[in-house]
Amino acid sequence: MAVLPIRIYGDPVLHSPATAVTDFDNDLHELVANMIETMHEAPGVGLAAPQVGVPLRVFVYDWTDGNTQHSGVAINPRLWLSPQSVEPLDEDAESEGCLSVPGERFPLRRAEHVLLHAFELSGQPFQIEASGWLARIFQHEFDHLNGVLYVDRLDLENNKASKKAIRKNGWGVPGYSWMPGEDNLEAV
Repeated sequence: MAVLPIRIYGDPVLHSPATAVTDFDNDLHELVANMIETMHEAPGVGLAAPQVGVPLRVFVYDWTDGNTQHSGVAINPRLWLSPQSVEPLDEDAESEGCLSVPGERFPLRRAEHVLLHAFELSGQPFQIEASGWLARIFQHEFDHLNGVLYVDRLDLENNKASKKAIRKNGWGVPGYSWMPGEDNLEAV
């Protein structure tokens, strides 16, 4: 297993829809193992294949809710969302970050409940009903597979702040990544 560099906002692989997995082979198993190691090293609670430069419809997740561990891989996922709340956005409780926009956090409204249909590494289908943060993680990672980053979904005020942070860091152009376990960002 290996820790992989994580692509930063502006890399084309992050802004294009990923392609479906067709081969559940050793290469896919190795990719997933590397993604899990990278996610843990970052540390993060989810990671999509495009974030490590692989344009496939795969994401991994690992999050603990109290005493319950939620971890796994979703291959070729489909996601159904409940309607979003119309209540005012809670900037603390609904704040998100992203390993491809490192060090930044912004509030974003997400659906409270989701139904995830996907395939395991074995090729077997499964489904998970999720709510709260697990539902948020699934939506965040699923967006990556469609070429959408959470900063693309922000309201006007937070979108302006995110674009300013991206410009300040020199991102928004191809060629930047960072290596989990190291403090510095580097061009690929």
